[in-house]
Amino acid sequence: MSTDTTTDHVVLGAGPAGLQASHLLARAGREHLVLEAGAAPGTFFTRYPRHRTLISINKVHTGWSDPELNLRTDWNSLLTDDPELLFTRYTPRYFPHADDMVRYLADFAARNDLPVRYGTRVESISRDDRGFTLRDQHGTTYRAARVTVATGVSKTYVPPIEGVELAEGYDEVPVDPAGFTGQRVLIIGRGNSAFETADNLIETAAVIHVAGPGSLKLAWQTHFVGHLRAVNNNFLDTYQLKSQNALLDGQVLGIRRDGDGYAVRVSFARVDEVVKEIHYDRVILATGFRFDASIFDETCRPRLTIKDRFPELTPQWESVDVPDLFFAGTITQSLDFKKSTSGFIHGFRYGVRALHRIQERRYHGVEWPVRSFAATPEAITDAVIERVNRTSALWQLFGFLSDAVLIGPDGTARYAEEVPVAHLHEAVARGDFGAVESHLAITLEYGADHDKVNPFDVEAGRVSQQDTRGLDGRYLHPVVRVFRGGELTAEHHLTENLENEWDSEQVHRAPLRRFLAERVTRAVEAV
Repeated sequence: MSTDTTTDHVVLGAGPAGLQASHLLARAGREHLVLEAGAAPGTFFTRYPRHRTLISINKVHTGWSDPELNLRTDWNSLLTDDPELLFTRYTPRYFPHADDMVRYLADFAARNDLPVRYGTRVESISRDDRGFTLRDQHGTTYRAARVTVATGVSKTYVPPIEGVELAEGYDEVPVDPAGFTGQRVLIIGRGNSAFETADNLIETAAVIHVAGPGSLKLAWQTHFVGHLRAVNNNFLDTYQLKSQNALLDGQVLGIRRDGDGYAVRVSFARVDEVVKEIHYDRVILATGFRFDASIFDETCRPRLTIKDRFPELTPQWESVDVPDLFFAGTITQSLDFKKSTSGFIHGFRYGVRALHRIQERRYHGVEWPVRSFAATPEAITDAVIERVNRTSALWQLFGFLSDAVLIGPDGTARYAEEVPVAHLHEAVARGDFGAVESHLAITLEYGADHDKVNPFDVEAGRVSQQDTRGLDGRYLHPVVRVFRGGELTAEHHLTENLENEWDSEQVHRAPLRRFLAERVTRAVEAV
């Protein structure tokens, strides 16, 4: 077999994650190719979401002039130094149209002159001692030492329900509500695609039931943006105000044809697993998507996890069983599944940047960027407060990314930004950051059991903003943890703040300085 193209690095897919990875590789001067099956970037967004409204927010007017702060409310821009390539320049809509994303991604690829080969559908990937071989639909082969897969979740997830093949998939069901006039409709699924579909049918369908196991999760309570969002929950209003629609809490057991419609067996969780058969005119399957691993042969097929929906990854975004095979974008959400934001652009754009830094060190000897400063309680306090008050990365990938203060055996301190928490501890243990006697991990996190509390309950909601006991806070707030020899020795929670400005001398700075004086100064002096 002849090899038509050889490169150091292949990025598979020209969606948001693939373009972000390519931009970082190009800026570092690394030889690579992006292979994209579609005729342009962002093919997924030409079809999804089906009703064409994104649920990633686009807040144009923030009152801030700091570009870093603005990324907290810009969930669609990729990371770039070009102010013209901010998504907020493309539309003023808070929930943008999907076509705006397609246009934005095309401009991002073109303006950065990224090496994308369109119309290149990779049909097989194998691996040998020389690296990876990818073959496209034309028989052209590409060889590379490493591959970053950024293809997204391209296949629908089909749950094991008897007769599920009789249902219409979210990916194919007509979006014109007129076709459902007067009908009884069952939608299987409890995510935003299910409720987006239900909301679309409220004016025309006679009855709409949305079914799924477990309790419904609301994003405003769990703080996971993949749970049901307010923009899609008008259906709940029609249910609770007795407008014929209903939420079925239970398991769909089977679907069979019943005259011109369907009979569906549902096991109801709220009534001691009573099984009831209900008639519907239409059944729609909206149970989410999964990663398609079929193009990998037995020499490099990655292990999957979470009902085989996502690749199983190390903290470095590498396949747990295929060396040099990395993943980027929404398919990396197994690392923080339903906890943080790796499944969304505003989260994984930072994940891709961290992955790039990991690859730069491993393959090119480029160390993680750090800055040195005095290892005093005052200097560390100033550095931490400055960062938590403006960082977008720790804000978006809360609890997943951290800044780090690395204290060496000579008592000096270095500050590293945006290191994945799990990778940080492994990297320190391996010596990737050089000699480190102790280190601090700085994160933004929601408080313990925050998802079990009604955020609108004044009795159980937010704590006093004058209370210096930040540990009691359930809303997003900074957390500083001290590690020595790989063991957690102390942690400090800064009190939450309505405006997310943690800079009060009495409430934020002074307690942090005292904590650092007690915990860190002793460690430095011991050195």
